[in-house]
Amino acid sequence: MAHVEGQQHPIKIYLWIWLLLFVVSFFSYMVDYLNIHGPLRPTLILSFMFVKAGFIIFIFMHMQWERMALKLAILGPPAAILVLIWLMSFEGFYTEDTRVEYYGESTFEPQAPAHH
Repeated sequence: MAHVEGQQHPIKIYLWIWLLLFVVSFFSYMVDYLNIHGPLRPTLILSFMFVKAGFIIFIFMHMQWERMALKLAILGPPAAILVLIWLMSFEGFYTEDTRVEYYGESTFEPQAPAHH
């Protein structure tokens, strides 16, 4: 039995993912073209971005074929950072609400200069 170096994946997989990346990018550009505004805009753009990043990580970076321990070692720290950023945003909202309650106005908004 011959020893096989590495592992070959069919090129068909890469071509399908490449096509899917173009399709998802098309939908991402359609958000601009259709002039979508409000909270739906960043939600759609970020969703399409995460889908494309997932395709690239799992297929083109061969993460799909790695052991679970390596997946967790690579994807765990960024996931933990995202959770911590999400938690810090709540602290920021609490701080802003407290300042508005105490000062009566937002401290993050630029204030009009006082005329003497």
